[in-house]
Amino acid sequence: MAQRETLTELQNRLAARLQAAQTEGPSVHWLAVEAGGGRYLVPLNQAGEIFPWTTVQSTPYTKPWFLGVANLRGALCGVVDLGHFLAIDGLGVRSPSTLAECKLLSFNAALQINCALAVDRLAGLRGADAFALSAPALQDAPAYFGRIYTDAAGLPWQEIQLQALAQTTSFLAIDA
Repeated sequence: MAQRETLTELQNRLAARLQAAQTEGPSVHWLAVEAGGGRYLVPLNQAGEIFPWTTVQSTPYTKPWFLGVANLRGALCGVVDLGHFLAIDGLGVRSPSTLAECKLLSFNAALQINCALAVDRLAGLRGADAFALSAPALQDAPAYFGRIYTDAAGLPWQEIQLQALAQTTSFLAIDA
């Protein structure tokens, strides 16, 4: 009898949580990452898997921000140093020991591009409620930059649209 009551309580709790999730909607919208000293928000529906740093085979005659190709779950993916690609001041070619601390964030398979971004740090999941202010991207910002969000500590976070990035000529042109 006690098990039946416990099962009924569990079903009631699950039904209440499901109802709350449907009415509240998703509260997490972005994966927060840091690259080259910048803070970025990647929409979850455009992000793929997160991988630890793995061996990246360098490729000749490519731009310095294109690190090479890596085998990620059996698929060859191009690896781009996000901070270097965004031309953050003072960020040059990194040492192998610095790169070994990076994480690889692959693009969602729906974007149909075998690519991963090397990021310095994963900063967790964020929702709109984590930010105090929101402003549109700067007028001269690249097309793949979305809104700029400011968190409670006053730190700016730049939204970066991977879908738009994957279609940008400067991103696709890796030849040196």
